[in-house]
Amino acid sequence: MRQGSISSPSYGGTVIAIGATAVFAICWYALPTPFLPLLIGLLPLALIFTVRFPFFLGLMFILFSFFRLHEAFPALMPLKLPFLLAAGTLLSLTVNLALKNTTAYWDRLYLPFICLFILTTIGIFFSSNPAESGAFWKDTYIKIAIMVFALSWTIRTERQLAWAARAIALSGLVIALIAISNKMAGIGLVEGSRVTVGRDIGSMLGDPNDLSLVMLFGAAFAISLVSSRGTHWFDKLIGLTGYCAIFFAIIATQSRGGLLGVAAVTGVILSQKIKSKFLLGTVGLLALSLLFALAGIDDRQSGGAHEEGIDESAMGRIHAWNAAFIMALHNPFTGVGLNNFLNNYFDYSSHWDGKTHAVHSTWFGVMAETGLLGFAVFIWMVLALLRRLLTQKKFLAQQDVQNPTLVAVTTALIAGFTGFCVSGTFLTQGFIWPIYIILAMTIAMCRIAAKCNTKSLPKTEE
Repeated sequence: MRQGSISSPSYGGTVIAIGATAVFAICWYALPTPFLPLLIGLLPLALIFTVRFPFFLGLMFILFSFFRLHEAFPALMPLKLPFLLAAGTLLSLTVNLALKNTTAYWDRLYLPFICLFILTTIGIFFSSNPAESGAFWKDTYIKIAIMVFALSWTIRTERQLAWAARAIALSGLVIALIAISNKMAGIGLVEGSRVTVGRDIGSMLGDPNDLSLVMLFGAAFAISLVSSRGTHWFDKLIGLTGYCAIFFAIIATQSRGGLLGVAAVTGVILSQKIKSKFLLGTVGLLALSLLFALAGIDDRQSGGAHEEGIDESAMGRIHAWNAAFIMALHNPFTGVGLNNFLNNYFDYSSHWDGKTHAVHSTWFGVMAETGLLGFAVFIWMVLALLRRLLTQKKFLAQQDVQNPTLVAVTTALIAGFTGFCVSGTFLTQGFIWPIYIILAMTIAMCRIAAKCNTKSLPKTEE
């Protein structure tokens, strides 16, 4: 070995070091957070985790995007977790598809969703405000579209289904506990009594109706975990704690859509326990009346008992629904465009009281923003999903040996679907996460059930 070779400069290593430092400096300039050096240090482990566990990355992205966990805990916001999880999910899915660790497959339920996605995308170019529609498409809807495929392709085992159910129930529990804490402390109350979360930082959870919608999805999985036979005691504990907390938190939001939704979710479970339809209906009506009384709807500043006749909140909805219908009639093939209802309210409303009103309806919202054609495709997707869920439920009931995980998740998805349809009458959720998560998990669950059971499942793929 030559003496000179020890002290001779390594120009290649120097260039790499300078390049790495420059990249680090650019990243820190673009993302000025003190956590960046820690993130850079953990990058090798993160890359291994990204490739090895695509399911957990996708699940975490959905939890942060829908439940807004980073907004519930503002200290997490500088970490830009939704962005990092989105990038990691895309990278992981691409790598695993290339390595054939993940199998891409086709299912009939994808078809109505793809048609709806194409219509909403085309509608951007014909919308009244293309910039607004394009921004919503880029920030929200394209992520949903990708995750429908990513989630359904990466959930491959019963264990992963169980983890997804637990995670959704736990996320609902976390948000509910924060909401209850805010209610007790008088933090972020709207109209004097309606609880919110993260209103001071402009969070989506700062709207009581949106907050109740987020928690409602967690309630469906929580009550399924506690009511299904054969689930682990720890899952039952998560379910019981989660459902009770979410129940009281939704009451604290005083959201009529949320209250109807939690009643519908609970009704799905009770319908499996109470055989008498008359008794079930009687119990349901009494429980719903008690629920509204506990929520103090009559004491709300808007829509309370002090407003004579049809209250102002209800009239605002009626005027908004009428405006949505007129928008669809004038734009039957493309609608007014994603996220453009409020921008067009004045032009299409037959009644102007000096302020715009949110549509507060999934059905009328989809009709206004995608037109009659888009609304028809959306209904097609919803009905196809309902048919698949009922078929899956019937199939599992015919098995000699019940699979606790599949039964619990199927029940949760049916309860979540019912809650979506009922609360959708008063809450706008046509182009946000719930129905699309249910769609993806239903596709994955049916595929897993076909593998786990010896009895043939009705054909679900083409």
